[in-house]
Amino acid sequence: MDSVYVLLPLALLLGFIGLMAFMWTLKSGQYDDLDGDAWRAIMDDDKDLIPNAPPPSKTDNHPQRPVDNPENRP
Repeated sequence: MDSVYVLLPLALLLGFIGLMAFMWTLKSGQYDDLDGDAWRAIMDDDKDLIPNAPPPSKTDNHPQRPVDNPENRP
């Protein structure tokens, strides 16, 4: 019975902390655009996986840089 006096306030405190964290996520706008995040995950940049796709242009956002290999240094 003595453990109830410790566990009950602890459970209420943890529940209150969880509720406050949830209210903070609502206030900060975490759930405003649920569809946008889902589509961004699906519509990944798959240009290199598509057959017969044109090669990336020089104005591509992710230009390839040469790898710095320590064995090729003079």
